[in-house]
Amino acid sequence: MTLASAAEADRSTPVRGLRPVSGKAPSPAKADSRRWWGLAVLGLSQLIVLLDSTVVNIALPSAQADLGMDDGARQWVVTSYALAFGGLLLLGGRIADLVGRKRAFLIGVAGFGAASALAGAAPSPGVLFAGRALQGAFGALLAPSAMSLLTTTFTDPRERGKAFGIFGAIAGAGAAAGLILGGVLTQYLDWRWCMYVAVPVEVVVLVGAVLLLDDPAGRAGGRLDLMGAALGSGGLAAIVYGCAEAESRGWGGTVVPSLLAGGALLLALFVLWQARSPHPLLPLRVVRDRRRAGAFLLAGLSPVATFGMFLFMTYYFQVVQGYSAVRTGLAFLPLTASVVVGSTQIAARLVPFVAPRLVVVPGLLLGASGMLVLSHVEAGSSYAAHVLPGLVLTGLGMGATMMTVMATATAGAPPRDAGVTSAMVSTAQQTGAAIGTSVLNTLAAGETAAYLAGHPGARAEATVHGFTTSLGWVAVLLVLAAALAAALLTRPRERAAG
Repeated sequence: MTLASAAEADRSTPVRGLRPVSGKAPSPAKADSRRWWGLAVLGLSQLIVLLDSTVVNIALPSAQADLGMDDGARQWVVTSYALAFGGLLLLGGRIADLVGRKRAFLIGVAGFGAASALAGAAPSPGVLFAGRALQGAFGALLAPSAMSLLTTTFTDPRERGKAFGIFGAIAGAGAAAGLILGGVLTQYLDWRWCMYVAVPVEVVVLVGAVLLLDDPAGRAGGRLDLMGAALGSGGLAAIVYGCAEAESRGWGGTVVPSLLAGGALLLALFVLWQARSPHPLLPLRVVRDRRRAGAFLLAGLSPVATFGMFLFMTYYFQVVQGYSAVRTGLAFLPLTASVVVGSTQIAARLVPFVAPRLVVVPGLLLGASGMLVLSHVEAGSSYAAHVLPGLVLTGLGMGATMMTVMATATAGAPPRDAGVTSAMVSTAQQTGAAIGTSVLNTLAAGETAAYLAGHPGARAEATVHGFTTSLGWVAVLLVLAAALAAALLTRPRERAAG
């Protein structure tokens, strides 16, 4: 087929992902407009899910004081969300494939908004923990449904690159936006507004989804693999919980190793069961493709850099430099802007024309250089001269990387597997972030203690030494990830077919 005939065939094909108006196919201009407005709805839903995973961090001290939580219980405000979200993503993705992606998306949006209202009105720590867990559970249904709708709506390689660039920029900026918004709401209103803020946004998303989105793939059929759901979700939940507990219990003892070993065993049984199940939760054909498997692996490694950097730099700004909550959020703005540029102006323009590794490898190396710059920051370093360059380099590199990885992982997935493929990307990101952050936090604490032993009284310097040592190891990890990307990622199938 020539390029001209392919283009003519594409123009003659009804636009996917849109509901026809009054039984008639929409005009090309109107259909195109509706698709991009639909992308805005999907992006807004993704933003609120990712934002909600970080917005609570700055508000946590105020919530703890208001509800009378002790230090041992406060971690559950974060852990209950991460545990439900990370453990149920695969199940949420498969439910979306079975009941329909738009239907699953609407349920996820409505449930997430209701859970946010419950958490904001919590009269006690237990209700807050329950609300956060429900947020994570409905987010695990919402996130893969949104990404699979994006995948089935934008199938043209050029449009797909642009759409995933915008979506990736939103995903990358969500965490930083959460820090900014959390600081503003906590400082000028109340910590409860960090929960309530999701409610009006989800109402807008719900209305927009009803008007603009449709599920072109329809119902996939089949049955839900309950045994696979129990094994897979249980294994992921055990690992995420074990990593969360490692921050307070350490890696020794019996609890954390038992959780990690139990989680690994459940996941091994999950793989064996998927090979035998007539209706698998995760069809192994999804991960047998080397390019897609490589993208899943990189989707798990990349968040280690961003989440670790957010954790350490937040404490650096507030504890070492004495920034307020709002100023801390504003200090991350250059990072947010560079993530957007890396996703929409670098990766989105290159992905339709080059193999993924030609974008991901330079992106990871650029992120590694940013981490290397931040690993040389000292307690008295200037923001403009020492911190800002590291944030910008990291944002550009990781923005380009994550957009390309998401597009590569979902490219060529059949409609029946679109939901579970999208869920695997989010699962890899969530699990990688949880494991990486726990390992880096433990490493930083050990380095801080060792520095204090040799330099008593130098608390600020010891804290920064722990952070910078961990960020140096993140730079090494990103270089190794770049080597993996060069070996595993190949040209997307759409481009090869064209």
